Amino acid sequence: MNHLFVDNLTVIDFAYLEPTRGLVGESWIADVVLGGDLDDQGMVFDFSNVKRTIKRVIDERVDHRLVVPRGYEGLSWNEEEPDTFHWALTDGSEIIHRSPDEAVVWLSAERVVPSVVASLLEHELKAVLPANVTTVEINLREEVIEGAYYHYVHGLKKHLGNCQRIAHGHRSPIRIDRNGHRDHDLERRWSKLWRDIYVGSEEDVVRRHVGNDGVRYVTFEYEANQGEFALTLPEDRVYMLDTDTTVELIAAHIADKLKLEFPTDTIRVKAYEGVGKGAIAAR
Repeated sequence: MNHLFVDNLTVIDFAYLEPTRGLVGESWIADVVLGGDLDDQGMVFDFSNVKRTIKRVIDERVDHRLVVPRGYEGLSWNEEEPDTFHWALTDGSEIIHRSPDEAVVWLSAERVVPSVVASLLEHELKAVLPANVTTVEINLREEVIEGAYYHYVHGLKKHLGNCQRIAHGHRSPIRIDRNGHRDHDLERRWSKLWRDIYVGSEEDVVRRHVGNDGVRYVTFEYEANQGEFALTLPEDRVYMLDTDTTVELIAAHIADKLKLEFPTDTIRVKAYEGVGKGAIAAR
């Protein structure tokens, strides 16, 4: 058998639900290995078709979606509201999510792990690849990050693409320079503050209340061109902005906060949105 490999084919930025951590933003790099017979061109699969076919399937199936493990016993929903589900957390609180179908991936598992998501994608790819391709292997991995990083989730209602989905996320490094020198302590502080956080926009809040469980909740709702979205989270799992939550505005927010703390210092914040992209704000 012959094999073709493509490393770093794409990055999947998405969110998933976990019993303890709650709503988790994640970024996985996808490597692909195809096995099979050579075609008339002497190839397993034409490199020019890799992004057009394989990357498209991977991106459309998982990227910018919320991955929900259907086998988790704390998952429940009302049949009268099929687009809404409840996710019970181990601390006794819950998360409630409502969205169009295309914003969610239902996983046949109890937990979200790379191997299970990879199996789902391998199955999808086998259906669209030519007959000479007999095996598909996908490896999903996190970026190796030297330094501080955080997992965050958000939704951008004004975005015309898939970023409008209310629960998609990223695993993101951060670099903070103070007076021209990298400040690892500040990086670690923000990474701890934003560990497994939902970054919400104040204008999307429709309700704050205390639930029957005694937990303070905040509910976000908005309508975008893909449909209606809603998300209810424990308030202590949310960080609020007075603006939208684009990475440009996130970088500016962190820089502004640090400038207030160190008014005579020069501050530069390099905030990532997943792997290899983001925004820079200097104050």
